[in-house]
Amino acid sequence: MIQAVKDRRPQPRIQTSAVFASAVIMALARMGSLNALTQTRENTFWRRWLGGALPSADTAGRVFGILECETIRPALRHIYYRLKRNKALKPLFHDNNLFTLVIDGHESSSSYLRCCCHCLQREKKKSSGSDIQYYHRHVMAVLLCREFALLLDLELQRPGEDEVSAALRLLKRVLQHYPRAFDVVMADGLYAQAPFFKEVTAHGKHVIAVLKDDRRDLLQDALSLFRQQQPLSFKKNTTARQCWDEEGFTSWPQFGKEVRVIRSLETTMVKRKRTGTEEHRVADWMWVTTIPKSLLPTHTFVELAHRRWDIENKAFNELGTFWHANHVYKHTAVAIEASWLTTMLAYNLFHAFITLNMKPILRRAHTKLHLLVIIASEFYALEHPPP
Repeated sequence: MIQAVKDRRPQPRIQTSAVFASAVIMALARMGSLNALTQTRENTFWRRWLGGALPSADTAGRVFGILECETIRPALRHIYYRLKRNKALKPLFHDNNLFTLVIDGHESSSSYLRCCCHCLQREKKKSSGSDIQYYHRHVMAVLLCREFALLLDLELQRPGEDEVSAALRLLKRVLQHYPRAFDVVMADGLYAQAPFFKEVTAHGKHVIAVLKDDRRDLLQDALSLFRQQQPLSFKKNTTARQCWDEEGFTSWPQFGKEVRVIRSLETTMVKRKRTGTEEHRVADWMWVTTIPKSLLPTHTFVELAHRRWDIENKAFNELGTFWHANHVYKHTAVAIEASWLTTMLAYNLFHAFITLNMKPILRRAHTKLHLLVIIASEFYALEHPPP
C-alpha cells in the first residue's frame, strides 16, 4: 500500500514511497516534526525499512506539498476491510447491531501571520482593534466501534463555504467507498439541515442530529407535545434522565419526511473537590432523527446520541494531544490533508495492533500512552544498540 502512494513529480529522484514510509514511522513514533525525524537519520532501521537513506526535512515537506491524497485513502480502506473480514469491528452495544458513523468539523491550525491561498479567514476583535486570523478546518468521518474509533476519511473546508458543504463532499465519498460500513450517521446541531438529511436518507441510511432553536417549528411542536406526556425515567451512574420520545413529526417541510424527536432532561450529581459540597447539574438535550423506535429504543438512543462526543475525545483530542496531528509540517492545503491522512493511518494501525495482537490482560494492565511510549523507545533503541 505504501508503494502505491504517488505525487505530481514526473521523474522523482527520491521515491515517494520512501518519503511516505518515513512519515508513517514519524507518526507511529510521535516525533512531532520533520526536523525531529531528520535527527534520526543515523538509525540503522531506515536502511532496512526504506532500502536507502532517510529523506531530508526539506524533501519530505516538498513532497507532501504535492502528494496525491487519493493514493493514501486506499490504505485506510484496506485496514477497514481487513478488520471487517477478521470480525474485529463490533457495534457499540451488545443488544444492537447498528454501526454508527460520526461526522464533525475540527479546526487544526490558526495564525495571524502565516497564510496560504487555501486558508479560511475571520476577523478577530481585540482591545487594540481587529485582526484577520487565518485558519484551516476539516471535516472527519469516524466509525464508532466497541473497542475503538476507526478513522475513515476527512475533507478540507474550502474558502467561502461552510462546514456542511465540506461534509456533503466527504459523505458522498464515504458512501461510495464504505457503502456497508455503517447504518446511522450522527452529527451535531449544525448538520440539522435538509440537504444533509436528504443525502443520508437517499442512500438508505438513518441520521441523528442535535435539535436546536434554528428548527423553530419542529422544536416548538415537540415541546408542546412533550408537556402533555409523562416522561420515561432512566438512570446511568450518577445521572438521572427523564426522556420524551415521539415519532411522526411533519413540522419540517424542507426535509419533506416524517421525523422522530427525542428529549432528555438529565440531572447529574456533582461533588466539588475543594469544598466537598454536592450540587445538581441539569442538561436539556434534544435530537431529531429518522430512525424508528423499533430499531433503536429510547434508552439505547440516548446512550448512542451521547457517544457523538467520541469523535472529540477519541479522535480530535487524542490525535492533537498525543499524535501531533495539529502540527503544520508544510503550510499548504495538500500537505495538511496528507499529514492528517498519514496520522489517521498510523492511529488505525496502532489500535488494530493492540486490539488484535495483544492479550486482554496486557491491554488492561497498560494505558495506550504507555504502549505508544514503548513503540517510540523501541525505535530509538535501534539507533544505539547494546554491545
